[in-house]
Amino acid sequence: MKMELSNKGCSLCPRNCQALRIEDKMGFCGVGDDFKIARAALHFWEEPCISGTAGSGTIFFSGCTLRCVFCQNQEISGGKTGKIVSVDRLVEIFFELKDKGAKNINLVTPDHYIPHIRDAIVQSKQMDFDLPFVYNSSGYVTVESLRMLDGLIDVYLPDFKYMDGEVATQYSHAPDYPEVVKSAIAEMARQVGYSREQNQDCCAFDEEGMMIKGVIVRHLLLPGQLLGAKQIVRYLHETYGDAIYISLMNQYTPIQTERLQQFPELQNKTEKKNYKKLVSYAMDLGVTRGFIQEGETASESFIPPFNLEGV
Repeated sequence: MKMELSNKGCSLCPRNCQALRIEDKMGFCGVGDDFKIARAALHFWEEPCISGTAGSGTIFFSGCTLRCVFCQNQEISGGKTGKIVSVDRLVEIFFELKDKGAKNINLVTPDHYIPHIRDAIVQSKQMDFDLPFVYNSSGYVTVESLRMLDGLIDVYLPDFKYMDGEVATQYSHAPDYPEVVKSAIAEMARQVGYSREQNQDCCAFDEEGMMIKGVIVRHLLLPGQLLGAKQIVRYLHETYGDAIYISLMNQYTPIQTERLQQFPELQNKTEKKNYKKLVSYAMDLGVTRGFIQEGETASESFIPPFNLEGV
């Protein structure tokens, strides 16, 4: 099945690279028309309300629209690792993960495959598939693309990586990232029922404490970026209050690559004292809906093997 892409070039992501992916030309994301998956399995290292005790039914897609220099999933972000599948096969994977005990379907780095994913979700719902869908994104996605998913995604799990456009340029070649992610999160919140005028809560949980509707915004604290992290937390709290959850992460793992070696400041793990300062800052602001990480989390054990399991 061919992807629903314009013959004028791809504009799914904010880069608007206009690659003729419909003719198998590679976009910035590293993929053409082929729909590629690197892993589909139960994953236990998400937030507690996503993984639970049974694991999240996580599907890792190949390619990425952001391609950060410090990427934790660099093995697949370039688009080379993965297996080509059809939309019909993706639907089968949804059901297989449910049979394994998954409480949700977690779509990781899906932005450049939105037309495929939309079609798969619609098809699965026509077959009475009833697990929540989690959209796990870098946050670098256009509002127009997100609207293709309106009414289909139950939980949005975006990153908010940078508040400073210069930092976003340096590490992700995306000077517009701060404004793009703000607009994307606003659209995600709207889709799950948030109303700023009414300050309406948009999060809901089942009897097991699993999130079945809502928004969790993640921020991975990078070395030397405490100020930017505080600015992100303040923005989210002042904009959404307790209507969304904020997940503060300390698991940054330096992956020794030729690209990362160009950034000496990213060669070390995040300092524990700075992470504690960030958590304290969030608490002092009044953030009550959040997740933090404890213990030694900066480890490659958080990075699963992309060995085509479940694909």
